[in-house]
Amino acid sequence: MVTRSLLTGIVALLSFVPLAPRSSFAADAAAPLPAKIKVLIVDGVSNHNWKLNTKLLRGLLEPTGLFDVAVSTSPPTAASPGWDTWRPKFSDYDVVLQTYNNIQRGPVWPEEVKASFVDFVKQGGGVFIYHSANNAFADWPEYNDIIGLGWRPVSYGTALQMSADGKITPLPPGQGRATSHAPRSDVLVHTLGDHPIHQGLPKVWLTPLLEVYYDARGPAQNVQVLSYGQDPRFKDYWPLEWTVTYAKGRVYASSFGHVWSDESETKQPVDLLAADEQVLIPRALQWLAKRPITVEVPNDFPTAQKVSIRPNIPLPN
Repeated sequence: MVTRSLLTGIVALLSFVPLAPRSSFAADAAAPLPAKIKVLIVDGVSNHNWKLNTKLLRGLLEPTGLFDVAVSTSPPTAASPGWDTWRPKFSDYDVVLQTYNNIQRGPVWPEEVKASFVDFVKQGGGVFIYHSANNAFADWPEYNDIIGLGWRPVSYGTALQMSADGKITPLPPGQGRATSHAPRSDVLVHTLGDHPIHQGLPKVWLTPLLEVYYDARGPAQNVQVLSYGQDPRFKDYWPLEWTVTYAKGRVYASSFGHVWSDESETKQPVDLLAADEQVLIPRALQWLAKRPITVEVPNDFPTAQKVSIRPNIPLPN
């Protein structure tokens, strides 16, 4: 027979059994997704195939659901109309993906645009210096500070030469060569340190048809080299990826992502079809936006012995 005192004890015991909050599963289901990273691609002038480049970048980034991508295209020449109204609002974005390159005597940005860009970085904005964007604006001091290293004459700035085991030797102005590159070739990428962009990646992998910029030069201040590779012409080692801290802002630059005039929507550049580059670009954008790195290392990431090329990127209209 169950006594009243026994029932009372059982009830008291059950009152101490922890139960999952009824609302916990509902709260998890209703948790808002992180806001998309706002990316502004700046294009309009380049010695590369910038129209195709922008389509490829959009085709790579937009389907991930991680990025809200906009494009600001400058007038094509200094004599073209529209420069008085072309005013990208950098402050509306988390990251500026800079592909503009005026190396072939193309127009420089208006002073108002230049000042707005510098202020954006100083206030904490992120900048992705994409491939030949480090060729641009050789006579703009703040831009040189922002990119750290660029395509410059031997008389300008410091170059950072690497050794096979990753030691850095600064080369002062006048020592070494003007910046250039050999023909594109498959290159072993050697990572340096343990940067969040490279989290989980192999220390060495093979990437296809890369341009190794030898003797990239600049102020070289607040520069962290992330990876390096061997130039096939002179057999020296040079940075492939690097970051720059500029005031509150973050900058990422690399020589990956070549898109040339002989490439097209159907004959897409292997640089951007490479699995490693398709991982590095969104990871770099996440880091520049000061977000957690969530892009996972795929099973088809290349090894030190073999490149990994993916199918053509579906392009937006």
